Amino acid sequence: MTTTSPRSTPVQATGAPAGAPAAASLGPAPARGTAPARPRRRRAAPDERERGALSVADWRRPGVRWTWRGMHGVLLVLLLVWCLGPLLLLAKYAFTPTQDILTAPMAVFPHGPTLENVDQAWNRYHIGQYFLNTVWVAFGSWFVQVLVATTGGYVLSVLRPRWARALHWAVLTTLFVPAVVLLIPLYKIVVDPPVGQSLIDNYLAVWLPAGASAFNVVLVARFFDSLPREVFEAARVDGAGPFRMFWSIVLPMSRPIVGVVSVFAVIASWKDFLWPFLVLKSETVKPLSVYLQSMANVDKGTLMAALAISTLIPVVMFLVFQRMFLRGAGLGGAVKG
Repeated sequence: MTTTSPRSTPVQATGAPAGAPAAASLGPAPARGTAPARPRRRRAAPDERERGALSVADWRRPGVRWTWRGMHGVLLVLLLVWCLGPLLLLAKYAFTPTQDILTAPMAVFPHGPTLENVDQAWNRYHIGQYFLNTVWVAFGSWFVQVLVATTGGYVLSVLRPRWARALHWAVLTTLFVPAVVLLIPLYKIVVDPPVGQSLIDNYLAVWLPAGASAFNVVLVARFFDSLPREVFEAARVDGAGPFRMFWSIVLPMSRPIVGVVSVFAVIASWKDFLWPFLVLKSETVKPLSVYLQSMANVDKGTLMAALAISTLIPVVMFLVFQRMFLRGAGLGGAVKG
C-alpha cells in the first residue's frame, strides 16, 4: 500500500516544484551554441551627455549666448583679415600709383585708382607671354600627375596583382627621400637623357618629373580603397575589362579626389621656382615664377600689377574646386541590384 507523506511537495505538470517560478516566465532559453543577446543600452538624454564649454542651460542665457557669438564673429573677422588681407592689399597696389604706394601704403586710393601699372606690366614687360607659358606648364603638369595618380592608384587598389604589396611599399619609400637629394641626379638625366636629346628648354623637363609624385598615387589609392567592391565584381560579371572598368566606373566615381589632386598639381606647378629656373632658361618658355625675380628693380606699381596677375590662376582654382575638399567620398551606392 502506498502512502503519501504530508511533507511532499506537489509537482506541476512540468515536473518543477510549485514554489519555483515557471520556466516560461524567464523567456525562451537561448539556443545551444549561441551567446545570449546583450541588453540594449539606454540612449542618454541631451542633458546627460558629455557637456562642452557651455551646457544647455548656460546656452539658454541671453548674455552667455551673445557673448560667445560675438567672440566667434571677432575670430572670423581676424581670420579673414589674416588670409585675405595680403591678397586684397596686393590687388589695391596693382591699381595704385607708385607714389601713393610709397607715401601712403595703407590709404585706399588717395589720388584715385589707375590702370597704368597693369598696362605697363602687360605691354612693356610682356607679362601675358610668361602668363601663357605658366598656363602651359601647369596644364602639362596637371595632366601627367592626374594620369599617373589615377592609373597607379587603380593598379594598387582595384587590380591588385601579386606584386602590388611590394610596389605599394616601394612607392611609400620614395616619400621619405627629400626632393633636394634628387635634384642633381634628376638634372643630369634631363641634360643627358638615356634616349633622345637634351630636355633643357623643353616643357617635358618639367612635366615628367612632376608626374613622379608618390603622394598623389598613395592618396588616390586610399580613395579607391573606400569604393564599394560590389561595383567592380558586378562589372567583371558583365564582361568589363580593366580599361572599361577604369574609364566607365572608377573615374566617374573619383571626381572628388581628382579635383583635390588637380588643385595640388596646378598650384604646385604654378608657384614652383627652383626646378623651372634650372631647366627653362629661354625667354620663350620661361614661366612667371622665374621671370618675376628679374623684375625686382622695376617700378613698384608695375611689379605689384605683375604679382597680382600671377595670382589669378591659384585664386580661380580655389574658387572652382573648394567644395572638392569638403565633399568627401560620399558617393551614393552604385551597386548593381
